[in-house]
Amino acid sequence: MLRWTRFNIISVVLGFAFLYLPIVLLVVFSFNESKLVTVWGGFSTKWYVSLLSNQALLDAAWVTIRVGLLSATFATILGTMAALTLVRYTRFRGRMLFSGMIYAPLVMPDVITGLSLLLLFVAIGLDRGFWTITLAHTTLTMCFVAVVVQSRLLSFDQSIEEAAQDLGATPVRTFFEITLPIISPAVFSGWILAFTLSLDDLVIASFTSGPGATTLPMKIYSQVRLGVTPEINAVCTILIAIVTVGVICASIITKRREVQRERDERAAAAVA
Repeated sequence: MLRWTRFNIISVVLGFAFLYLPIVLLVVFSFNESKLVTVWGGFSTKWYVSLLSNQALLDAAWVTIRVGLLSATFATILGTMAALTLVRYTRFRGRMLFSGMIYAPLVMPDVITGLSLLLLFVAIGLDRGFWTITLAHTTLTMCFVAVVVQSRLLSFDQSIEEAAQDLGATPVRTFFEITLPIISPAVFSGWILAFTLSLDDLVIASFTSGPGATTLPMKIYSQVRLGVTPEINAVCTILIAIVTVGVICASIITKRREVQRERDERAAAAVA
């Protein structure tokens, strides 16, 4: 049994303070009455109210949400297909190259990824804007989805699929009615991860954006260069709240599905 010593407690406290104290300070000063972010002038929510009249931030937030939703959906579809290919089809020509291309964005610096995508879009004559950012984020996040789904497929019991096909189900029907519901927690987790990475991205979006397609991280960065304001703190607090709620909901849904799956397996075992 692990015993908590004074050294362990101090280490944990300092670690959590290093990670989360800046975020806590950002949230606290978003309710600051004063315009000076380092001087507390009293509690106020006026900076959240002023966001409603800041059309530039609202437009950037809307672009960011749309890009995140679309890129996460595309990345989830492509990443799931890539994971199925890597797990189920272990022998085909070019598998090593395909695997390397899937995992490359995981270790590739964002600057190189953004620059290469910029050169690609310029070479094919595609105007930079909303769709180029969406394609870039799909390229970035697809590999993360593939890794998450692949880890679930490696522990998947394929005898369930074989039983369904023996009973007359086609491979497509087997996938949508058997495989996909079982791996859905991993697929949903991959979608949440892709959406979060899209919301957070600044470097790649800066390379692939164009006129009329400014994401919220880009807008925040451009304003921070002129000085941090409590309004920026309010925007960042809202983003933190959205991500936190999303992660909590994903954890609850995943946990409930795992519990339900265990109950179904126990019931099936009892019947057998």
